[in-house]
Amino acid sequence: METLKNENTTELFKAFLQLNNIEEVANFCADLMTPDEIKEFAKRWKIAQQLNEGKSQRTIAKDLRLSITTVTRVNKWLRNGTNGYRTVLERINTLHHHKPKFAGL
Repeated sequence: METLKNENTTELFKAFLQLNNIEEVANFCADLMTPDEIKEFAKRWKIAQQLNEGKSQRTIAKDLRLSITTVTRVNKWLRNGTNGYRTVLERINTLHHHKPKFAGL
């Protein structure tokens, strides 16, 4: 991660913090990345979610029609990375547990 800490990347990361909702994030990503890049990041995120749910790497590779190498790489980042995946997964998990099941009642 140290190689990513410079003035340009810091400005990019700050830009993400200015976004308020899914539509704004989607629009910013569409301007920032190619459609293929967005699809690739979405696949990595899906892999991380499924690994976190306890699914096997082989099952994920088969279900998502991806190489086992891609799944293994995400698993490595999930377990030994900078905790980026873990932070978001934990926050999402916390949000889901604090939502009232019958919000309309």
